[in-house]
Amino acid sequence: MAARADILVLQGVDFDAGGLAVAALADRLRVSGADYPHQLVLRPNTGRPTGLDLDGDGRSWRARDAHGYGFFSGQAGMALLSRHPIGEVRDFSDLLWSDLPGNAATAVLPPEALPLLRLASVAAWDVEITLPDGPLHLLAVHAGAPVFDGPEDRNGWRNHDELRFWQLYLDGWAPGGLAPFAAGRFVLMGTLNVDPDNGEGRRDALRGLLGHPRLQDPVPRRPGGGTETADWPDPVPGDLRVDYILPGARLQVTGSGVLWPPDDAADPPLSVVTAASDHRLVWVDLTF
Repeated sequence: MAARADILVLQGVDFDAGGLAVAALADRLRVSGADYPHQLVLRPNTGRPTGLDLDGDGRSWRARDAHGYGFFSGQAGMALLSRHPIGEVRDFSDLLWSDLPGNAATAVLPPEALPLLRLASVAAWDVEITLPDGPLHLLAVHAGAPVFDGPEDRNGWRNHDELRFWQLYLDGWAPGGLAPFAAGRFVLMGTLNVDPDNGEGRRDALRGLLGHPRLQDPVPRRPGGGTETADWPDPVPGDLRVDYILPGARLQVTGSGVLWPPDDAADPPLSVVTAASDHRLVWVDLTF
């Protein structure tokens, strides 16, 4: 409600086949005065079994053996709520990591995982939103955390390639013989799970997106000027910028920010925002 967004991409939402949880959330928001009649939920890779022992602990059914970390299939997925109709959807969540050009999978995965493991830790979508004056494409993503692995840095390289996927997509490559991405109005948004300067992660792919000629980075800031979007324990990993909204370079940005109230006297109170998530809502205003 505080952001009054026309379009919301939510992370960490458990998936159910009927979309009942997100529909119930939309009903609650409607009662509160925020109507999102259009919703999109697709099965994520979190918790989806691979049948392989990916972490080498002698078991093949645990959370780290799934396509994306999860104790059950669909845990902590991605959802989209919109005031405007949803058109064509491209779901890239089933793309094999080994099918990405120039991938690092062959260097860090056991051979039996190469024809099976998906690139997206959670999900990767290209969603067309139908606005009154034409379409807007949302490139929505939740990349995996580049930590919780071994010296081979498998999760770091996977995160790197999840972000590099979008560089290739913006440059005209598309998987599976699909037509290249050519939308004039688009926004790349979601949890990229890498900070430009601090914390762990391979930053080359992130910096490639932040400096991509087809994108712009409005650098949303919290009250007080910081760019952090996640409230994590100090000193490690500490507060980091890991959530992004990167509009297309041709779009006009009129405002941006990170919803991080300073205390409980603010509206909304800090305690409410903290209870909702350790990530903070990032917002960008665009004029068409």
